[in-house]
Amino acid sequence: MRIERTCFWSMLQALALLPTMALKDAQMTTKKFSEEPEFERPIGNHTFFLGREAVLGCAVTNLGKHKVGWLRAEDQTVLTMHDRAVLGARYSVSLDAPRTWQLRIRPLRAEDRGCYMCQINTQPNMKWQIGCIDVYVPPDIISDDASGDVSVQELENATLTCKATGHPPPKITWRREDHEPILLKKPMSRDFDKVENYVGSSLPLWRVDRRQMGAFLCIASNDVPPAVSKRITLLVNFAPTVKVPNQLLGAPLGTDVKLKCYVEAYPNTINYWIKNRGEMLLDGPKYTIREEKASYKVSMWLTIRQFSRNDIGTYNCVSTNSLGKSEGTLRLYEIKLNSYQEDFNQISVAGGLTEAAKGDTSNFLHSNRIFLCTLCLFAYLYMFT
Repeated sequence: MRIERTCFWSMLQALALLPTMALKDAQMTTKKFSEEPEFERPIGNHTFFLGREAVLGCAVTNLGKHKVGWLRAEDQTVLTMHDRAVLGARYSVSLDAPRTWQLRIRPLRAEDRGCYMCQINTQPNMKWQIGCIDVYVPPDIISDDASGDVSVQELENATLTCKATGHPPPKITWRREDHEPILLKKPMSRDFDKVENYVGSSLPLWRVDRRQMGAFLCIASNDVPPAVSKRITLLVNFAPTVKVPNQLLGAPLGTDVKLKCYVEAYPNTINYWIKNRGEMLLDGPKYTIREEKASYKVSMWLTIRQFSRNDIGTYNCVSTNSLGKSEGTLRLYEIKLNSYQEDFNQISVAGGLTEAAKGDTSNFLHSNRIFLCTLCLFAYLYMFT
């Protein structure tokens, strides 16, 4: 009976202690759960520039005896393990107190673009989170995909091309090197639209005109400095054309006479003067020959010193290149001065108009005034007598 009573009280005591033991087990489980490592915040996505340093931070709480590692998410390549780098000198890891494990990549390459995994070696399952980086790359023009200098015949079609690499993808802008507007022919018209720049990897030019000739700049930019450019020259080939501003020119004897022609041509021309369809004139004591060139335009001057009767005749300015030949004709004659014009130096006639050169006209004007006053006096006497 005593033994039974003892067992009974022991069972009562055990039943009384069960809630207390369960509470202690729950507290121990909660404490164990709260001491598990946790990520404090997301790694996030970040943008860095080529050649600089990329830094990704992984903040961990309650790390305890666990280890932190960084891996490349794409292929699970281990980069760092806790406080040491595993793969190459470009990768390193540092602890930013109190609990942020930083992956550093320097210098940054384009192929480093992608996602990276921060991993904690918890058991039975590892904990991890991912952050991504984008690498901005400045533009670079692809030489093999860009036009060299382009040469076409006038009225043919031409296309200037230029391509570039970079991230984000670069924008291609065309401008003229001389800061003049770009001429783009209107559809079904001979007129042009003038634009300061043109955007696109190809610049189409339809039925090219000589006025479109020049150097163009292909500029690649993507807001990642520096922008880059390439110079592409458009050459338009055409036979010479000659324009003569004054085809008929008169001058008094003994004066210096200047003849002028304008030439447009490409490629470069050979230019010269001839007299009376015969001899070629050379620079010397009698003649001064001068040229000025600007792009496809050439100005030609011939100065005849001490104009004499032997210089009267026809003069031709001749221009020739590989595509053809052209010439302009000027006729030079003597101006015989009257007594009241003896101080005039030279008179030029163009298109039926006569233009007096510089000279002293004071005597002539004075004579005209006397004549007009006398005429007015006679008119007055006639009206009032």
